[in-house]
Amino acid sequence: MGSFMIRTDLALEARESVEEGAGALRGVSVEEYCKKQSEIKVTKVTIENKNSAKTLGKPVGTYITIEAPALSFPDAEYHAEISDELAIWLKRLLPENKEDLSVLVVGLGNRDVTADALGPRVVDNLVITRHILLEFGKAAYQEKENVPMISGLIPGVMAKTGMESAEIIKGVAEKTKPDVVFVVDALAARSTKRLNRTIQITDTGIHPGSGVGNHRNAVTKESLGIPVIAIGVPTVVDAATIVTDALGKLLGNASRELVELREQLQMQSGEFYNMYVTGKDVDYEVKQISHMICDAIHKALEV
Repeated sequence: MGSFMIRTDLALEARESVEEGAGALRGVSVEEYCKKQSEIKVTKVTIENKNSAKTLGKPVGTYITIEAPALSFPDAEYHAEISDELAIWLKRLLPENKEDLSVLVVGLGNRDVTADALGPRVVDNLVITRHILLEFGKAAYQEKENVPMISGLIPGVMAKTGMESAEIIKGVAEKTKPDVVFVVDALAARSTKRLNRTIQITDTGIHPGSGVGNHRNAVTKESLGIPVIAIGVPTVVDAATIVTDALGKLLGNASRELVELREQLQMQSGEFYNMYVTGKDVDYEVKQISHMICDAIHKALEV
């Protein structure tokens, strides 16, 4: 059973899959916070050393996962609660005691693919201030004392530009010199229950395309030389996961037959891992989640 590789971008799910098979994992600390009234659950997973990072397949760092079962429902007040919670955690990851903060927000993904359009949609809705502050200074925002310098970038995908997203981001960062980079991208999940209902924040950066096995150059603090905060929402799940989940319910997760079927699926990964599934309302859900993330960024930066 342990031979079946679970594909997920969520550190929370990677930890769950390891603990299911081998018990508690050393070098990983977990903190959970629950808000019963709003049903919002926050799980903070900290990967503390290289051994645990290798086991989970995730870099050393902090991963904050916000789970909200009603995230996809059309409820403006509930969405405001989620954006408030997201803003709190984003603010904790920002550089401390930094005045005149300069932020570059990068929307990764292909806007022509609905399930991958989250990043571009977030940047489309941002309040961009850098050009105004450079032209008119702080006098342009008389009502607020410290308006951050916000710039946005949608690098597109390599198939259209011929360039790695990391190369474009690094070039822009070297020219504009932001204090921190926010990277927003769509992710892949292990569980269909988490599709469009979960937001992950991490200070470890991101590997564009990793969720669908299309590994590109990493966008991290090490590659850019400045802090990188990644915000992601799982919008797809691979077909092999759905098949094994369905079989697990029929045969029992501990059955010998299921173990053998999992191994067969792994050997036929070329067929199953090239297929990804998303929800039928993904266009609407990505649109409203992009607004929530955008609002959270504005609140965290106090725009």
